[in-house]
Amino acid sequence: MTDLPSLDIRNLTKVFDTKRAVDDLSLAIQPGSFYALLGANGAGKTTTMRMVAGLLRQDVGSIHVYGHDTRTDAMAAKAMTAWMPDEPLIYDKLNPLEYLEFVAGLWGVDHAVAASRAEDLLKWLDLWDVRGALCETFSRGMRQKTALAGALLHEPKLLLLDEPFSGLDAAVARQVKDLLVEKTRAGATVVLTTHVLEIAERLAETIAILHRGQLKAEGTLEDLRALADRPGATLEDIFIDLVSEPVAVTGGQLS
Repeated sequence: MTDLPSLDIRNLTKVFDTKRAVDDLSLAIQPGSFYALLGANGAGKTTTMRMVAGLLRQDVGSIHVYGHDTRTDAMAAKAMTAWMPDEPLIYDKLNPLEYLEFVAGLWGVDHAVAASRAEDLLKWLDLWDVRGALCETFSRGMRQKTALAGALLHEPKLLLLDEPFSGLDAAVARQVKDLLVEKTRAGATVVLTTHVLEIAERLAETIAILHRGQLKAEGTLEDLRALADRPGATLEDIFIDLVSEPVAVTGGQLS
């Protein structure tokens, strides 16, 4: 396994008009991590993810995916990355197999390899029995799972998931969680945003809290409890404390 971080963000800044959506953000996420990026609406989570995915260009700072600069070596960085926005982007007039064949063509995945992966993913996500149905007939959960299968088809090493559990019922959410955990066990890195803090508390090994585009705190749940001086507190309690009080984190200390 490489010693390089799967995602290395340094001094990242993005300004819209006069608003700093992301403000001098630095993160280093290791391979095989399950990482949660938390924050209130407008904290800079989605903007950060979109810059990492190459959909927005940063004003200042650098982003490296396994050592590949997303500006100067964009294709190599994108080939290692999967991006799944909060609204599934799939083609309604295709069925899941046709959609995955289309995605495979975009990534240049060998046809036989792509067909085998598509079958495995659709069976894992309980979509194999509806592989011939048009996506326009699917529920929100089925669309979310189809989009996830498309994101995973080229076997990315870095998965960027923006609110992947939004609108999913408990059974579908469990399937998605199990698949993501399995991917991290196989060495991939998952970075997700979520407003459901219980999900981050249960799944994420490392949690980062953003507020007004800046990093307020980062670490394991126990690290955050120590920083907030709240032993045994839930992530929700810690999150509210950190984003409600005029505090900042400097060198692992709250001030």
